[in-house]
Amino acid sequence: MTKYSFILLEEETEGFLQHLQELGVVDITRSAKPVDQTSSSMLEEAARKKRAASILKRADWKDDPDREAIEAAVSEVTIEGDFASSAIEASEKIRELNERLAAMTRLQKARMPWGDFDMKAVKGLEEQGLKVRFYMVSKKAFQDSWAELYPLQVITDNGSNVWFVTVGSTDDYSFPVNECQAPEGSARDAEIEAGDIRKETIRQKAILQSLRRHIPDIQKEYDRILTGLDFYLAGAAGEPAAENRLNVMEGFAPAELDTKLKEEFDRMDVFYLAEKATEEDNPPIKLKNNWFARMFEVLTGMYGMPAYKEFDLTPILGPFFLLFFALCLGDAGYGLLLVIIGFVLKKKVKSMASLAPLVVTLGIGTFFIGILLNTFFGFSIVDQKFIPEWLKGCIRPLQGEVAGFPATMVLAIGVGIFNICVAMITKAFCYTHRFGLKNTLGTWGWTLLVVGGVILGGVALTGLLQSDVIKWIFIVLAIISGLGIYIFNTPGRNPLVNIGSGLWDTYNMATGLMGDTLSFIRLYALGLAGGMLGSTFNTLGGMLMDSCPVPGLNWLLFAIIFVIGHALNLALSCLGAFVHPLRLTFVEFFKNSGYEGSGKPYNPLSVKKEEII
Repeated sequence: MTKYSFILLEEETEGFLQHLQELGVVDITRSAKPVDQTSSSMLEEAARKKRAASILKRADWKDDPDREAIEAAVSEVTIEGDFASSAIEASEKIRELNERLAAMTRLQKARMPWGDFDMKAVKGLEEQGLKVRFYMVSKKAFQDSWAELYPLQVITDNGSNVWFVTVGSTDDYSFPVNECQAPEGSARDAEIEAGDIRKETIRQKAILQSLRRHIPDIQKEYDRILTGLDFYLAGAAGEPAAENRLNVMEGFAPAELDTKLKEEFDRMDVFYLAEKATEEDNPPIKLKNNWFARMFEVLTGMYGMPAYKEFDLTPILGPFFLLFFALCLGDAGYGLLLVIIGFVLKKKVKSMASLAPLVVTLGIGTFFIGILLNTFFGFSIVDQKFIPEWLKGCIRPLQGEVAGFPATMVLAIGVGIFNICVAMITKAFCYTHRFGLKNTLGTWGWTLLVVGGVILGGVALTGLLQSDVIKWIFIVLAIISGLGIYIFNTPGRNPLVNIGSGLWDTYNMATGLMGDTLSFIRLYALGLAGGMLGSTFNTLGGMLMDSCPVPGLNWLLFAIIFVIGHALNLALSCLGAFVHPLRLTFVEFFKNSGYEGSGKPYNPLSVKKEEII
């Protein structure tokens, strides 16, 4: 990155920023949040436009039971004022109307036992000194003799409860049971009011349907406001000088654009200084990766962009995350489904199209790992007669045991150890690049001890070297590592303090490495759980098929259990296969690699065009 410092006259600032916005490559240092009332109002207005567009995109009534009535009402509605305001207002009214309709439906159900009556007639009796009282008792508590003693009329008897009324004077009246609250109207009244609510709901839905054609206009307004907000924040970031007559600004741009930008700035006749950005400047970070690693940049961004001069770990993170995900999902059939889902996202879901390549890649990785793990939609691959023997020969080693433990569990632990070793090597090189070899001898000591120890352990297991040779290599390695860990971990400091610091690091390293390594057992556990659950659904479907004597129907029942069961298992397994590898990456890998992730992303001042979801 190249750092640019600009000194501008106050009246030149706006035109200069507009030109930078057209160039779209200079990241002017600015706040990511509103800085005053004006920017706050602009952000609120952008959020309102985004909400309105989202409401209208969801306002698709093709499956609505009142679809024909809504379409007929579209020609009758009149839209006035701001489109976004009208959409939000209509959406709020629909929500309120739905709540009222639900309440009225409950009220209608509660009034139904009282039948259809005229509330005005009831009040007319009260004016003549007669009061109608309402009662509801259980069938067992109701006594037929009450009709002989009181002017009583049974309204509804459903076999469990009895609803009835009595008519008597307003004074000195008694009855064996307590009266219940009189309904404020009949069920017919509630039905009429519910009908009016439905009509108004249809009208409001017609308003939203009519507004849908204005979604592009709202999108343009949203982009315009975001562009204006970015422009305003860039202007607000300038430091006033010379009694507010001058503005001093700072920006960053990729170094490969230096020639082009300098020509532009010279043509604009502005005063600027260009210098190579340093770590102290905290310049924005623009990642440069190949097509494969670029898919995983979203994961790096979730944790944090690398600090300036810090290594971008995305190229290392990508293959490991792919392997972790595939081991956790562990089913070749699910891998094929993910590939299909990825292509559907790319073609049908614009908002998710950027993630489609990652989904497809994860699906391909899961397919091949699933084959090695001997699982295809919960079925054992090696048990299928049509599978070639050479492929079964590749699969069988992972179905056995290693030193009494399942081979897949040993594989998960081995992957974890390899991941930690790569992280430690990366940390050693990254720290050397940033701080120099002299200040990273302690880091190199631990890297040589742990990584060298793992390599020697592997060599010992294979028997390539004699045990005495391995012993002396390890002793030499331990001496060299010990000097870096305990004596030279911080040059220039008291050796006794260095020894104490080394001992404390030894405790942390020993406990940390053990926990980090055991964390990778989750790769085995999740894959095992998903495979067993898929196999269980297959067994349930097979049992149901065997118990059904009707040909054709038995296969249909099996298919229903198979599809629903594996759909649920795929959803749960994908969630676990994403969250847990992400945790292993963020905690185990990033911690052991010394990754800070404190950088800020490259965000050049440009004309904003963001698709509203």
